[in-house]
Amino acid sequence: MKNWLMNPVLNKEFKLRFRSLKSFLGVLFYVLAIGIVVIGMIFVQQLGSMGGVNPEQSRELFMILAVLQFALIIFITPGLTAGVISSERERQTLNILLTTSQSSSSIIIGKLVSSVAFLLLLIIASLPLYSIVFLYGGISPRELLTVFALNVFTVFVIGSLGVMFSTFIRKTIAAMVTTYGVMLFLVGGTGFLALIATSFTQMSQTGTPTTNILVYLFSMFNAPITLVNLFEPSMAEEIARMSGVSFPLWIAHLISYTLIFITAIVLSVRKLRPKMKAKK
Repeated sequence: MKNWLMNPVLNKEFKLRFRSLKSFLGVLFYVLAIGIVVIGMIFVQQLGSMGGVNPEQSRELFMILAVLQFALIIFITPGLTAGVISSERERQTLNILLTTSQSSSSIIIGKLVSSVAFLLLLIIASLPLYSIVFLYGGISPRELLTVFALNVFTVFVIGSLGVMFSTFIRKTIAAMVTTYGVMLFLVGGTGFLALIATSFTQMSQTGTPTTNILVYLFSMFNAPITLVNLFEPSMAEEIARMSGVSFPLWIAHLISYTLIFITAIVLSVRKLRPKMKAKK
């Protein structure tokens, strides 16, 4: 455990990233942007209801805020992680890094943690804004912790994909485009395919209920659908009815994304220092 905490790669990346003025300005503007959205929506709701915000409106505001932050995380993470290895290669410092006593896993984990640490700081900095929503009720601490845990989990999964493509692809721009493309498929592509599977299920209903397991499979890999399912149990029940699968969707999502995370890390570690074949 001490070796992981005293990881030189991790310590170096922390110092470079968090001692710059741009990092603090990024946190400031992020919190200001989220705060303006929250306060603006509360003001609009108060004008519309000619009074205070009721718990139902507070819950809707919380869901909008959670989805907004989730979208920002998905958009920012590839840009922070897709160049951690390829940029070292472009600066011709990767070979120097590989000659150190640090293992491949230590380098990959250090690069990943240092890259997503800034996003974790953004998530933690935005938590006080959720307290404004708590003033109007309708939200439990358990739901807040669930959203926070899902955001952190998603950051690490997307970050592992960015590190993997940064390890396999030599150019940072190409690695970044590939990571954004994969995320576009996981977020938009799977949602579109789930919608198509749902439409086919509805079209095939001829008096007797039919099921289509593809609805569940595509929804399982879609993070926004999983996030909405945490707030709307009726949506989870509808997906279970159309797919015929009663297994909780959020558990299936955690299992599938955990496998993606482990696979990406293992491939990155193996690619960083490929074993040289013995000469005949």
